[in-house]
Amino acid sequence: MSTIWKESQKWESNWWGECTNTYNEETKQYIYAQKMGLNEFKKDWYGRIGWDFGDKKILDVGGGPVSILLKSNAKQRTVVDPCKYPDWVGYRYAEANIFYLKKAFEDIDFKSQRKFDISFCYNVLQHVKNPQQVIEKMKKYSKEIRIFEWVNMPSEDGHPHILLEKDLNKWLKGQGKVERLNQYPCIGDAYFGIFPVK
Repeated sequence: MSTIWKESQKWESNWWGECTNTYNEETKQYIYAQKMGLNEFKKDWYGRIGWDFGDKKILDVGGGPVSILLKSNAKQRTVVDPCKYPDWVGYRYAEANIFYLKKAFEDIDFKSQRKFDISFCYNVLQHVKNPQQVIEKMKKYSKEIRIFEWVNMPSEDGHPHILLEKDLNKWLKGQGKVERLNQYPCIGDAYFGIFPVK
């Protein structure tokens, strides 16, 4: 998987390019957020819709160059993503006071358990080294996981894993919802839910 994963990361980096036109991906985030139950935190800052998590510590696993956290307030915001993006992506996170770790989540060790109140995982698990390991680590470091993933899609360049509802339910130890979305730019079978960590 290591060689396949490295090649898929190159593909993903090329797909993002200079990260200058991210409109479709950011539009998808508002749909992901609704499905992950983030409307309870929704906030309108003079017409700029985002999320206010108050005193919570939030982790975005695989948040990419334009994490939902750039549109959010929280006590602490952390993005972990290993992909190669332009340098300005890191500077932008720093300016927004978001801690940005450019590493594969499977290789992270935060030292303390339950460091985060909520972990996000949206449109990520097809890209990682090991989807089950990513979920296990999120459970280790978070009190709650909110997830949105595409399921029943064949593997391809940039997406080495096929995600299935039964596997996600098993790994998360719960029952997510599967729904066929046809709301551009979100088209396909989506798995989503809120999973408190026991």
